[in-house]
Amino acid sequence: MRVKGRAFVYGDNVDTDVIIPARYLNTPDEKALAEHCLEDLDPTFVKRVTPGDVVVAGNNFGCGSSREHAPIALKSSGVSCVIAKSFARIFYRNAINIGLAIVECPDCGEIAEGDEVEIDFDKGTVVDKTVKKRFSVKPFPPFIQDIIDAGGLLASLKR
Repeated sequence: MRVKGRAFVYGDNVDTDVIIPARYLNTPDEKALAEHCLEDLDPTFVKRVTPGDVVVAGNNFGCGSSREHAPIALKSSGVSCVIAKSFARIFYRNAINIGLAIVECPDCGEIAEGDEVEIDFDKGTVVDKTVKKRFSVKPFPPFIQDIIDAGGLLASLKR
């Protein structure tokens, strides 16, 4: 599997309350969640994001509460992948469960806002096409890639 898109770059410790503020958790509507994704961190995000774009962040992305709403909001807004130096473990698992691709890349701090990024999950590469720089990442094991390809754990089990 391969995805590519424009990079939206954020720092360390982006928590789930910033990804989707608690005041919007009373709706199960994925499109409504997407409309408020990252609004407290980047009020322009939902106006600028297009399908396939990529979020790039520092350490501990998705820390905070264990809500599944956070990866759902990102995926529903059009984000194809989150690349971070590291993830909070519960966010990591929630992202896989809902079918949002995520990649740990210790060198992703070199990717700049607006750069075109391509991720090849089979080869384990992240390429910043803007500056023509390649980063190696650990590819997903096949069973996790199957979950993401299916669109999430439940969809994978239904297969």
